[in-house]
Amino acid sequence: MPTLTELQEKRGTLVTQARDALNAITANTDESRTAELEQRHDTIMGEFDKLEKDIVREERLAKIEKDEEERRAKNRPIGPDGETRGQDPGGNGGGNGNEGAAAEYRSAFDAFCRSGCDVSALDAEQRQLLRRGYDAEIRTQVAGTAAAGGYTVPVELAREIIKSMKDWGPMYDGNIVREIVTGSGNEFDIPTNDDTAGSASSLAEGADVTDDNSGDLTFGQKRLDAYVDATPWVKISFELMQDSVFNLEEFLAEALGERLGRRANLRLTTGTGASQPNGIATASSLGVTAASATAIAADEMFNLQHSVNAAYRRSPKCRWMFADTTLLALRKLKDGQGNFLWQMGDIRIGAPAVLLDKPYSINDDLAAIATGARAVLFGDFGRYWVRKVGSPLIGTVRERFWPKIGLAGLIRYDGELMDSAAIKHLKLA
Repeated sequence: MPTLTELQEKRGTLVTQARDALNAITANTDESRTAELEQRHDTIMGEFDKLEKDIVREERLAKIEKDEEERRAKNRPIGPDGETRGQDPGGNGGGNGNEGAAAEYRSAFDAFCRSGCDVSALDAEQRQLLRRGYDAEIRTQVAGTAAAGGYTVPVELAREIIKSMKDWGPMYDGNIVREIVTGSGNEFDIPTNDDTAGSASSLAEGADVTDDNSGDLTFGQKRLDAYVDATPWVKISFELMQDSVFNLEEFLAEALGERLGRRANLRLTTGTGASQPNGIATASSLGVTAASATAIAADEMFNLQHSVNAAYRRSPKCRWMFADTTLLALRKLKDGQGNFLWQMGDIRIGAPAVLLDKPYSINDDLAAIATGARAVLFGDFGRYWVRKVGSPLIGTVRERFWPKIGLAGLIRYDGELMDSAAIKHLKLA
């Protein structure tokens, strides 16, 4: 297996080859040769995308191995008695009592799942740990919200589920949108204001400040609710439950995280706002209408970028968003000097690939390039608020799927664009 450095070097070579293929197309290039060069570009960029996934996978594996080693180090015997549990706060062991309790609860929860979600199959200590840890998990994750059966998913597992949701789509990622986590699901109203057109004026010596109501702020109001989404049942065989080698926690995190992420990203992208989140594509305002119904021109991307006020463009969360098929088309665009709008980033220093000097997110729930589609979004995504109520919950069913075990995840959330001028879309003709 190539090293990370070798993969990154190959990545740069592929981009150079792809650009060479497009640069070879001139006004004198015949149609068959042009089609051949474009096909070569697409093939190379397909290999580039696959290579990027390999690099991300290798980096993720390295991080997991590092985290696992740190976890094992924390769980190694502490003190002369060889006790492996966390020490009480302030005790002689000097350990973190909360971490130890969380680890014990996770272990009991894992045993609970492997037993077929049968509490009676656990020993007395494991049952006690579940009872003792249950309230702590509830307080940590869903304060003020009652659980609907089963035992609450441990905090660490909840974090892994959320991580898988973020990997699936960008709209649930607090690094891209503005994230608000609440303990309860009560609806609440948020005042809004767009004062980008407001300014001041000169004041002559001895003159009075203008008092004609022209300086009054105009407020609007947005509301965030707490809509509920649940996954279909994840059915796990009894054999897998009892297999000591099978990583049940990782499986649950990926399966439930992907399903919850797929649903949440879709609704936060295209939701209508009627009994569901107001999706970002729905809530955004029109920036540019493309001349074509099947293609996007470079000038139209410039126009879309500058249709958003410069105050929003300076935001650290200002970016592009489009589907992966749209990215394929945008990679071929050049400006008037022949420079590509898309520039490769550098994973080694954490620099992302950019389009017109701004980062982008792939969101395959956005429409592809087609007639009337809102194919490209640009603006300050920090103005899109995603409200999350606690962390995911897991419900368990034994009898219905016996001898399999059924598990399902549930989340409560909402989304709303607080300033329609902050994010604009390009619409195909």
